[in-house]
Amino acid sequence: MMAACTKSNYFVLFSTVFTYIRKDYIIMILSCSHISKSFGIDEIIKDATFHIEEREKAAIVGINGCGKSTLLKMIIGDLSPDSGDISFKADIKIGYLAQKQDLSSGNTIYEEVLSVKQDLLDMERQLRKLELSISEEAANASSDRYNSLLDLYSNLSHEYESKNGYAVKSQVTGIIKGLGFSENDFDLKVDTLSGGQKTRVALCKILVSEPDLLFLDEPINHLDMNSIAWLEGFLREYKGSVVIVAHDRYFLDKIVSKIIEIDQGKVRSFMGNYSDYSKKKAILRNMEMKAYLNNQREIKHQEEVITKLKQFNREKSIKRAESREKRLEHMEIIEKPTEINDTMNISLSPRFESGNDVLTVKGLSKHFDNDPLLFSNLDFEIKKGEHVALIGDNGSGKTTILKIINGICQADSGSIKLGSNVCIGYYDQEHHVLDPDKTLFQELQDSYPDLDNTKIRTTLAAFLFTSDDVFKYIRELSGGEKGRVSLAKLMLSDANLLILDEPTNHLDITSKEILESAINSYEGTVLYVSHDRYFINQTASRILELSGKHLLNYIGNYDYYLEKFDDMHRAIQASNQTSKSGSATNSDSKVNEDASSASSSIDDWKNSKALQAKKKKLSQELKKVEETISSHEERIEAIDTESASDEVCTNLPRLNELHKERTALSDELESLYLRWEELSEELDAL
Repeated sequence: MMAACTKSNYFVLFSTVFTYIRKDYIIMILSCSHISKSFGIDEIIKDATFHIEEREKAAIVGINGCGKSTLLKMIIGDLSPDSGDISFKADIKIGYLAQKQDLSSGNTIYEEVLSVKQDLLDMERQLRKLELSISEEAANASSDRYNSLLDLYSNLSHEYESKNGYAVKSQVTGIIKGLGFSENDFDLKVDTLSGGQKTRVALCKILVSEPDLLFLDEPINHLDMNSIAWLEGFLREYKGSVVIVAHDRYFLDKIVSKIIEIDQGKVRSFMGNYSDYSKKKAILRNMEMKAYLNNQREIKHQEEVITKLKQFNREKSIKRAESREKRLEHMEIIEKPTEINDTMNISLSPRFESGNDVLTVKGLSKHFDNDPLLFSNLDFEIKKGEHVALIGDNGSGKTTILKIINGICQADSGSIKLGSNVCIGYYDQEHHVLDPDKTLFQELQDSYPDLDNTKIRTTLAAFLFTSDDVFKYIRELSGGEKGRVSLAKLMLSDANLLILDEPTNHLDITSKEILESAINSYEGTVLYVSHDRYFINQTASRILELSGKHLLNYIGNYDYYLEKFDDMHRAIQASNQTSKSGSATNSDSKVNEDASSASSSIDDWKNSKALQAKKKKLSQELKKVEETISSHEERIEAIDTESASDEVCTNLPRLNELHKERTALSDELESLYLRWEELSEELDAL
């Protein structure tokens, strides 16, 4: 941000972004030096240089299509770089998880994962055979063969133990369960699994194999929240090095200590987790934009001087013009940095205001034929202006609840009541609201014929569709692009209750940040299902957890949910035990009563609302301060330019006037910088 552009912060930035020097001995496990890759005329990776150290956890980030998977494939040898060198530490073991897996074998899940440790299985069989042979030879205890068998058994047993052979089966079981499979799934044949399940099995195999250097391309796409949390803990404690491609910022914040960024083909390393990178990147982008603008201003100035000198049409002036032209030819041209997409103004304002009671659900139950009960007797309410996240394990029924509310699916029992003047806008994972035979422009134009072309283009641009992109056909779009079009349509609707099913799926980090900004500025009501914990943390004012076929209510964001999780579940367990002992007449109502008393008190509600209001007020003040800083800096630059001009540099009264104005602005800037830092720290503390 603006305040970070001080001398001390420049030092911190350059020392952390461009160099990483430690006094202790660094052991590099991977070195990439000046590697480049192009496909046709498109240069994907330009002169990339970075390294990975032993036990280091790093993430590769960048927008969709920037070359993250391409970079991984070059490192592991699936693609050859056009130039540069990739080298590994000698004798290291590498593991790689691609986004899609095509496992095919007659094995069960357990057998497939255990097969990674085939050497230990063979060793175990050999030990059993040796035990049998020793038993048979026991009558000749003094024979050379008997002693030879004992020595062989002792050596093999020691090797088996040193390779953790006695714990391998429990290790395999723990990893399979940790990644979301139950014991009932262990005997499922791999050939019968879905694509997502096969990817999870492949991840299990890689983790069991314990490589020295682990490459994971979108490892959490098919994991629920519990499995993601387990994987976080596993990778944090992992003794090898890990390189991850992922869009889950919460996941990256928990694990990595280095970010490798791909931006317009350029690759740069930043020390720290994702949040650290985000702050440093904002400072760096601001510096680069200033350098670019100064460079462009100097080029324009030189061109104007050259034109003027040539117009004099004198020998000396022409020579001076030619001299300047030569200097201009050799001047370094600074490339324009990536546009700052998170400054886009997205406004999600409902046209019609609903009543205070937006949605009331009572006694909701659902099961499908031949399937166990999903949930029973669910009660909850949603008030105007709330942003509510519905979370829970995969298959617990979250999407089904959204479909029931939206009238797509029928409940077995219970009632759904919409409040006064409530209009629902629904976003589904499959994007059924889009016509594949229409262009993006036609899709919005046909859905909203009253909109003019400018409004349609502005809306699409807000979701990163610019220029000729608006004339692409829906069928040509990626999953993430379809998601952005669906959200753009939703933005233009008359809805005042948004129901969103996994809105961040397939979105890159930039697109997620834009959506977060849109949701946070939305004055209507939002109910959504998401596995993206960072997104939930940024946008939710309340969380409903679907657990054990019941709903638990947390008045706060995801951090608050984690803080209260243990207390809430202890209360539920205590309630269930009381119910079993006969002290309660209705376990369902008791669970809901305890959950409500544990987390939905009036005091909690008031505190939460007050906290949200304080955050909003601080954010608004911070934005005003940033705008004032930007305005002052631009004016100072303009003063410096005017002071250096031929017309003003000899005009003492005007110079004095400009000097006074510049001094006053500089003094104000110092105060503004201090205020920006105070506000930022106060916001971070909240």
